[in-house]
Amino acid sequence: MDRTVTVVPEAGLHARPAATFVETASEYDATVTISPADGDANPVDASSMLAVTGLGVKSGEDVRLVAEGDDAEAALDALEDVLSTPESG
Repeated sequence: MDRTVTVVPEAGLHARPAATFVETASEYDATVTISPADGDANPVDASSMLAVTGLGVKSGEDVRLVAEGDDAEAALDALEDVLSTPESG
């Protein structure tokens, strides 16, 4: 299963939004990867903080999520929610 999502938090996939994203990815029985939707970088493990922040994804950019496993659809739904929610505070 795969899905393309636009990153909404102002910080992009850095700091708090990245931590929430990685924490959420780790909660599901699924292997999830993330990459820029333009295909400029190889997919990385969505449960790795270093890998996710290393992508340098900014607010407004699209990412491609790919999930495999029993909870693949639920993981994609939850991760899309994280990426589509503006950062509070």
